[in-house]
Amino acid sequence: MTERMLGIVGGVGPESTADYYRRFIARWRERGPENTYPSILIDSLNSRAALEAMLGGDTEPTVRLFSDSVARLAGAGAGLAIVASVMMHMAFDAVAASAPIPMLSILDAMVAEAKRRGIRRPGVLATRPTTEGGFFARPFEAAGIELIRPVETDRAWIHEIYFGELFRGEFREATRDRLVSIVDAMHAASNIDAVILGGTELPLILRESTYAGVPVLDSIGIHVEAAIDWLVEA
Repeated sequence: MTERMLGIVGGVGPESTADYYRRFIARWRERGPENTYPSILIDSLNSRAALEAMLGGDTEPTVRLFSDSVARLAGAGAGLAIVASVMMHMAFDAVAASAPIPMLSILDAMVAEAKRRGIRRPGVLATRPTTEGGFFARPFEAAGIELIRPVETDRAWIHEIYFGELFRGEFREATRDRLVSIVDAMHAASNIDAVILGGTELPLILRESTYAGVPVLDSIGIHVEAAIDWLVEA
């Protein structure tokens, strides 16, 4: 049996990339062969310039950066690549189209999990480009899933604290409390049936499996589970 190796395009940001690795190890202990660990390569990128360009609407620097990363991972033996970020999936299709190895989209994994659970009206917590972007909405809409967004003031606040706090590894109780109150408000106003943590820093501050009585779709956990499915197929 040939062992499979996974490649992670990481560093966007470092805190969530580290959480990916921790979760891979924890889930592998439950799903993989006893006394083994998964074969994982992490290419942690200095992505700040590409991120700033993407926030300005230009995805080309990210496409170039990620394409080079996937090529390095493939050259080192990875057979599948993932990008450890939701928002940066704005560039995913362009990168995957010419990648030397298959890539596993976090969006495809989340849509599949939502369908498996029968979720139809999830609320979304994320940065503005994700909450408001077609790249995120299209696969959910194609699956018949209606995304419910926070009101404008809450969307602006989430975007601000995402890059001002969470991306920097700052996780404050007051921020957690307001995020929970936003979920409560969406549930009361729109009867959401789940909440999507649509940024890979959000599972680091919202760690419960339910909020406002509805289940959480944890972007990192779902992506990790789908990647382990591939790893254990070997």
